[in-house]
Amino acid sequence: MTRDDEIAALLERGEERGCVEVSELDEVARRLELSTDEVEEVEERLDAQGVEVRDDCARADAPPAATYTNAELASQTTDALSLFLNEAGRHELLTPEEEIELAQRIERGDLEAKDRLVNSNLRLVVSLARRYQGVGELCLLDLIQEGVLGLIRAAEKFDWRKGFRFSTYATLWIRQAIQRGLADRGRTIRLPVNVAQRERRIATAERKLAAELGRDPTDEEVAQAADVPLAQVAEMRDVARTVTSLDRPVGETQETALGDLLPADTPGVEEEVEVTLREDLVRRTVEELPDREREVIKLRFGLNGDAEPLPLSQTGARLGIAPETVREVERRALEHLARRRELAALADAA
Repeated sequence: MTRDDEIAALLERGEERGCVEVSELDEVARRLELSTDEVEEVEERLDAQGVEVRDDCARADAPPAATYTNAELASQTTDALSLFLNEAGRHELLTPEEEIELAQRIERGDLEAKDRLVNSNLRLVVSLARRYQGVGELCLLDLIQEGVLGLIRAAEKFDWRKGFRFSTYATLWIRQAIQRGLADRGRTIRLPVNVAQRERRIATAERKLAAELGRDPTDEEVAQAADVPLAQVAEMRDVARTVTSLDRPVGETQETALGDLLPADTPGVEEEVEVTLREDLVRRTVEELPDREREVIKLRFGLNGDAEPLPLSQTGARLGIAPETVREVERRALEHLARRRELAALADAA
C-alpha cells in the first residue's frame, strides 16, 4: 500500500466511524515518517469531513470536561511570560514509568497526579505555541494558555494501555487547542472554521513552495499544491489582511499614531477656509446687483441662508413676475457677475 493509499484509508475509516483514534493517527504518522506540517494537513482534512481526533472513540464513558477555566489560567499566567517560563522549567521531565503511574492514579481520580502530569509537560506547550507566533493576533502568552487547555484535556483522556508516550499523545491535543483558539479569538473579525483551515492549508503550501523553489510561488502554483481553486487563493489573500489599530505608533520615534497619517473623510481646515472665503466673496458680489437681479439670483441659487434653489416657476410666483421674465433677469444678472474682476479671478484660481 502506498503512502497516499494509507492516508486515504485512514480518512475513510474516520469518515465511517466519525472519529479517529489519536494513537491510530500517531502510528500512521510514524510509519509513514510524516512531518509536523503533513500531520497537521491530515488533521485539517479530517476536521473538514467532520471527523474528530480523540482516543476514546470506542468508549461510552468519556471523562468529564476539563475543570480549569480561562479565568483560572489567566490569573496564573498573565503576570509575565518570564514568570510562566520559569515556573515551567521548575518541573522535571517524566520517565515513561512515571507517566504510566500518574495516568493510573488519574484514572482513580487523583488530582495531584493530573497536576504533576500537566506541569511536567508545560515546556511542550511553550515549544508548540512558539510555532504559531505571527499566525494570528494572539500573543505568545495567549497561545500558551490555549495550549495548556489542550494539555489538560490530554491528561484527562490519556490511556496508558496504548503503549505510547504521553508527549506524543498530548502534542495532538495541544496543537488542536491552539488552532481552535486562533480560529475563535485570533482575529478581530472571526473566520468560519472551514475558511481558517483553508487559509492554513494555503499558507503551508506557500511556505513549502518558497523553500523548494527559492522564490515566492505564483498563485497558480500555490493553488495546485494546496489542491484548492485559484479563485480561493486570491480570496484568502484578501481575508488574511491584518486588522490593526489606528492608535498603533509608527515611525522611528514611535510618537505618531497610524491614524494621524491617514486622510480624513471630511475636508481639511485649509479647504474649509477656502470654501468659506469663496462663498463670502460671491455673496458680497451678489449684494451689489440691482434689487430685482439680486432677488432672482438668491432664489434661483439658494443664497438665502438654508433655502433650496427654486425653479423658474416658483421664483416667478414668489416675485410676482412671469417665468420668462425671471429667465431674462437671471441672464442679465449673470452677465453682470461675469464682468466682475473678483469672480473672474475666482474662476481662474478654480
